[in-house]
Amino acid sequence: MGIVDEDVARVRQAVDFVEVASEHIALKKVGRRWVGLCPFHAEKSPSFSVNQQEGLYFCFGCQAKGDVITFVREVEHLDFVGAVERLASRAGIELRYDDVKEGRDRRRRAVLTEAMEQAVEWYHRRLLTGADAAAARGYLRSRGYDAEAVRAFRLGWAPGDWDSLARALHVPDDVLQDTGLGIVNRLGRQQDAFRARIMFPIFDTGGAPVAFGGRSLPGAEGPKYKNSHESPIYSKSRTLYALNWAKAEVVTSGEVIVCEGYTDVIAFFRSGMPRAVATCGTALTDEHFRMLKNFARRIVLAYDADAAGQAAAERFYEWEQRYEVDLVVAALPSGSDPGEVARQDRAALRTAVEKAQPFLAFRLDRVLGAADLGGPEGRARAAEAGMAVIREHPNEFVRDQYVMDLAGRCRLDPDRLRAGLRRPLPRPGASPPSRMAPAAASGNDRKLCEVEALRLAIHRPEEMAHRLEEVLFTDELHLAAFRALASSETLHHAIKAADPGAAALLQRLAVEEVHDDPDAVLVELVRNTGRRALAALQAESREDPDRALELSATVGWLTLTLMELPAADATSRLVPWLVKWGREER
Repeated sequence: MGIVDEDVARVRQAVDFVEVASEHIALKKVGRRWVGLCPFHAEKSPSFSVNQQEGLYFCFGCQAKGDVITFVREVEHLDFVGAVERLASRAGIELRYDDVKEGRDRRRRAVLTEAMEQAVEWYHRRLLTGADAAAARGYLRSRGYDAEAVRAFRLGWAPGDWDSLARALHVPDDVLQDTGLGIVNRLGRQQDAFRARIMFPIFDTGGAPVAFGGRSLPGAEGPKYKNSHESPIYSKSRTLYALNWAKAEVVTSGEVIVCEGYTDVIAFFRSGMPRAVATCGTALTDEHFRMLKNFARRIVLAYDADAAGQAAAERFYEWEQRYEVDLVVAALPSGSDPGEVARQDRAALRTAVEKAQPFLAFRLDRVLGAADLGGPEGRARAAEAGMAVIREHPNEFVRDQYVMDLAGRCRLDPDRLRAGLRRPLPRPGASPPSRMAPAAASGNDRKLCEVEALRLAIHRPEEMAHRLEEVLFTDELHLAAFRALASSETLHHAIKAADPGAAALLQRLAVEEVHDDPDAVLVELVRNTGRRALAALQAESREDPDRALELSATVGWLTLTLMELPAADATSRLVPWLVKWGREER
């Protein structure tokens, strides 16, 4: 969306991050930071930290990070433009757009969602009061839906007449068609898309209506369900039914339950688990997972996840790795859906979620549950089938854990099973593991010193930034972060320009306190780099005797100068020499 960059920067600078965040969480000032409980995951001890001056946040628990625009996007579930517009309105800033087409598209979307809102309300009133909706009301009561449920989910009734909604809305032909609410027939007259169906309105994460799912009454002709087609405001692969209602509970609990149908979602809500969503007539997609991981890290599949077989397994494992989520499967009775379980025993539905298994454990249990483990032949066949399932998992340590489990249940030697388990090839398109480990993961004094130098460069740039050089950093991640800082006018520009690992490090350091003296940190950096250079020169002397005499003077000078540290003049002599040495090394 084409909001002028200058206006985005004005909004970011004009808004007080602490004031905005305090509307959603309680913040307390600790040193130069503001800290509180993270709004993006469940926690008891505060790990969410805000740098008020720079307008940045970082959570040390779930690694959430960003600026005030990112915060508003995530906590209010808006897109980038929506978040900027929300903050601009708050700050009294009039935004300019550099893309006229995008401005028209947003106005068009507003027109379409307004028509959808009118349709939702009209269908809903018809279900509650219409004489022709009596059969629909009776059916819903028989399925356990009382008036409270109907109102909570804004269920509706589409009459059997061919143009009842169209006559009630009075919208232009293009609006009726673009929303998917109707068509213009061959006679040039408007005609409803949904007729004689119970209507389940579908909303985007912000609560705007974008589509419908319509269910026919038992015994009616035609398909049981009819769903809105994709439109300028609706994409099946990026929409989840009920996420607009579930998102608060999902964030609080850190868990989202994914179902196959609208009625399954309602069953979970009415069973005390208002954190369920459903795909809209399509299988789970990459887009769905990209959306869900912003809300919760534990994703519970509440349907028969084994039915899709190996193809589903590969996708699920890939999503687990790529989005760092825990994907588990609810232990529902075979052949039952959540709605059926809820009608019989709501406590059983809650237990099924609480006892949800990792996807591989679920599949392995299905294989062994169908096997005959009473005799040697049956156990051997079960082991072969189990190994085929285990082999699909990309992590060798996870595979080995399940190999041991399978061996015990089939009474076989684990080593015999391991011998037959070939390590799978990397999946096409899978990202290689990062070579850069977080600095905090190492206890190495050198790396801790480099991190403190970066922290000082962020918080006290006037004392530190101009004294640092690339050669003083040996860790790849720290060097990338320094390069981003050194080549950018502001911290925000550095974070934007850096690669993801370095950007995350800079973001985290921006909300941390500085404790060390800049001079002491610089001396330690110089000492570490000088020792590294000295070791390299000594190794070169040993490997090339012809150069030993030539290098001896340099080795001697470097040794003596390092001994003079922490004297300031020794530091000032060493840094230029180390810069030159570093260039020659490269």
